[in-house]
Amino acid sequence: MKNTLSLKKNYQFRLVYNKGKSIANRHLVMYVLNTGSNKNHLGISVSKKVGKSVTRSYVTRIIKESYRLYEHNLKLGYDIVIIARISTSDISFHELQRSFKHLIFKHSLALHSDLPSKATKNPQHSS
Repeated sequence: MKNTLSLKKNYQFRLVYNKGKSIANRHLVMYVLNTGSNKNHLGISVSKKVGKSVTRSYVTRIIKESYRLYEHNLKLGYDIVIIARISTSDISFHELQRSFKHLIFKHSLALHSDLPSKATKNPQHSS
């Protein structure tokens, strides 16, 4: 992750929770705080409610990978905290990546849109 550092300390997470803006979907909650720096800071929180350590580690890895794959399309200067909900233990990588992208666009963190429009996503075939 080229332009990203990790949030590690409790006070860093609390600052983003208290001053940042949150948007959630079925699988993830994302808090974002504009810092104005030239790098992003990423924090990931996966509760014990999600599962045992192997499951939590897997969820953390797929969230990091989703972020890494999309990092080139993110604006810089934000602290981002991603919280995994309990339902993330049962979903595939592609579903989690779709949830992650949804939150990125809701927070307006994307530099440009690369999501297909609804018309091309679900074409209707009439005979």
